[in-house]
Amino acid sequence: MRKSFLMLMLLVPVMLVTAQTNKRVMAVGFYNLENLFHPTDDSTKNDEDFTPDGSYHYTFQVYQERLYNMANVLSQLGTDVTPAGAGLIGIAEVENDLVLKDLVNHPKLIDRHYQYVWFPTPDVRGISTALIYNPKYFRVISAKPVRVPLEKVHQPRPTRNILFVEGVFAGNDTAYVMVNHWPSRSGGVSETMPYRELAAQVNRELADSLMAINPNSKIFIMGDLNDNPTDASIKKVLKAKADTTGIGLNDIYNPWINIFKKGAGTEVFDDQWNLFDQIMVSGALLQNNNAKWKYHSSRIFRRDFLVHESGVEKGYPHRAFSIERVWDNGYSDHFPTVIFLVQ
Repeated sequence: MRKSFLMLMLLVPVMLVTAQTNKRVMAVGFYNLENLFHPTDDSTKNDEDFTPDGSYHYTFQVYQERLYNMANVLSQLGTDVTPAGAGLIGIAEVENDLVLKDLVNHPKLIDRHYQYVWFPTPDVRGISTALIYNPKYFRVISAKPVRVPLEKVHQPRPTRNILFVEGVFAGNDTAYVMVNHWPSRSGGVSETMPYRELAAQVNRELADSLMAINPNSKIFIMGDLNDNPTDASIKKVLKAKADTTGIGLNDIYNPWINIFKKGAGTEVFDDQWNLFDQIMVSGALLQNNNAKWKYHSSRIFRRDFLVHESGVEKGYPHRAFSIERVWDNGYSDHFPTVIFLVQ
């Protein structure tokens, strides 16, 4: 009964959006692709596991099947609400631009004419963030990687940069997008908490600098944050708020706080659901009185084909490889998330 209630709650935003037939709708998504590597060894990165001779036996055939699965998911994001699919998609755990070129040119996606923004990563394994966008709905003005200086909290190992993109939505609506993949919890949640809090601080400072210039700045903060919406990095450092009531232009709204409190999640660890994959927006996307793009609703993109059907992981995300590192023709250990904008 509880499962049925949760699924109903996740479907409500979709019904609300489709009911507004007089509104233009845009989908904005985020997806952790779970180690989408290119099979060629990069001598500058620790990517040997994901090569044909590596522990995952990551052959070019496996790579092609992974591309098909990832493109299949991305092609469906938001299409039950807007047939054009997602105008923006933040990505985590992609190795390089070779993979991104193959991904956006896959037959499942090529008709969208997707383009992407990507920079090399300081991550020792080679995984990075990227932004895929449909030029029909978004035009990039500028982009840069923003470093998270973990040495300030006594961590010498570098983490993924924040991808910072300035662009213009269709209708001359300027927007700023920050794509994140915060440091993992490996080594202990409390022990690694300062790393994620520092990443949150860098995002907050970026947002504050934009709002100081223009309080009406439309900002998206998205990513695999490796923290839940109720954790201190998000609620206290980033100062994200759970409710739309009283949201000011200088605030950040996080719709996933209340969704997480209802028991929903995007990934599982030790049989506990987490909601690490979040898309937050600045107050200007709620307090929008200029007839331009405005936040409407959020949901987890959970489809039957993305879920394990049996075994000990029944009901969990169908990851690409089994725990034994055997190719399982799966997708990712995370579900994607989507928000909808209306105009």
